[in-house]
Amino acid sequence: MDVDAIMLARIQFGFTITFHIIFPSFTIGLAAFIATLLVRWRMTGQDHFHRLARFWTKIFAVSFAMGVVSGIVLSYQIGTNWSRFSVVAGNIIGPLLGYEVMMAFFLEATFLGIMLFGWKRVPPNLHVLSAILVAVGTSLSAFWILSANSWMQTPTGYEMRDGIAYPLSWYEIVFNPSFPYRFAHMFTAAYLTTSLVVLSVGARYLVAKRFEQEAKTMIRMGLGMVAILAPLQLFIGDQHGLNTAEHQPAKVAAMEAHWDGSKPAPLILFAWPDAKAETNHLELAIPNLGSLIIRHDPNGLFKGLKDFKPEDRPPLLPVFFAFRGMVGIGLLMITIGAIGAFLWWRRKLFDATWFLQPLTYAWPLGFIAIICGWWVTETGRQPYVVYGVLRTVDAVSPVAFGAVLTSLILFVLIYSSVFSMGILYINRLIEKGPEGKAIEPDTHPEDTLGSRPLAAAQEATRSALRPGK
Repeated sequence: MDVDAIMLARIQFGFTITFHIIFPSFTIGLAAFIATLLVRWRMTGQDHFHRLARFWTKIFAVSFAMGVVSGIVLSYQIGTNWSRFSVVAGNIIGPLLGYEVMMAFFLEATFLGIMLFGWKRVPPNLHVLSAILVAVGTSLSAFWILSANSWMQTPTGYEMRDGIAYPLSWYEIVFNPSFPYRFAHMFTAAYLTTSLVVLSVGARYLVAKRFEQEAKTMIRMGLGMVAILAPLQLFIGDQHGLNTAEHQPAKVAAMEAHWDGSKPAPLILFAWPDAKAETNHLELAIPNLGSLIIRHDPNGLFKGLKDFKPEDRPPLLPVFFAFRGMVGIGLLMITIGAIGAFLWWRRKLFDATWFLQPLTYAWPLGFIAIICGWWVTETGRQPYVVYGVLRTVDAVSPVAFGAVLTSLILFVLIYSSVFSMGILYINRLIEKGPEGKAIEPDTHPEDTLGSRPLAAAQEATRSALRPGK
């Protein structure tokens, strides 16, 4: 297999999955946010919760559709570009992805229609229940996808026969060593991403003095989640890092650009790692702090890149810089949450324009952090597709260089167009803002037939059937 074709296949999958992950990471948190708004509406009867729920449901629909379309392409790519991976790991990955479809996607699809179109067509409680079940479905989807991905990172519960993986324990496969940490880390990241978008939109409205009641609700709910989840994510990330150091030491060495495992590691704030020279240029570091973070001991030791053969090391620059991007944004989120919580406590939050104005531009932070995190996770696993079991060069299909290049160019063109149109349409919805009047909590939409009361329709039918008609 031509090395250039292998690299193109990797770039193509990396491009499509980077595009795809944006939307599930948003809809996971957004579905829960919409369900919370509807529950609060039913509990309080306040119209603005209902208006906000309808507003964000429109945005959810666009994001969900783009996530589904981009996700289908990934499944086809596994067959076209990575057929050997399908042969070796298909007995395990196939059922896990199948569970995601049967348990999660079918649940979402069943109740998504009610959630999107049932505002005045079904009883309020049923509509609220549909939103809750869609949120459950998105969470289940994340569960199975992350279980499959985690198994590729830390494979357990299988045996190899004639070069093919066969399951021995589905419990060990699903709940593999890295899954609890990876699921908690990604799930929290999804909620943080949505919270920042909600907070940013609320700040945008309040600064412009539009939809002020809805804006204050979004700021409270978004900021509350950021203030709680951002510090929690720091703890979850620390635990995830300890697990990664145990099971994927080469990835951690690349994240830290740590070369000599016989010495305590500094925390490198900035450097330009040089894989050929096996050193870091322009290094700015804090001595021993890297060991304190990874080993919880300032003199603790962990493997450096020199402890691995060059062909067994992950690509250095993407992992090193993406990790710092993710951590830097995480620290910024903690700062936003802390400042916002202080202003809230002092009852100055809604008047602090100096704080709200920058927040109007904060909506991409969560997406960028998630993309950086996925680059660390997936690039740091190299040179393996299934860590320690199947190398990337042995997982590809015998596809010609020209075919991969052509499909990659088409993907870039089509995805760029679709992404741009989706973002523009979502921005147009945001610009338009929440609108409409909520139905009264005590009314019963099940008594309506379209826009006509059911009683009126029944009376018209009886009149038509009376003798003499």
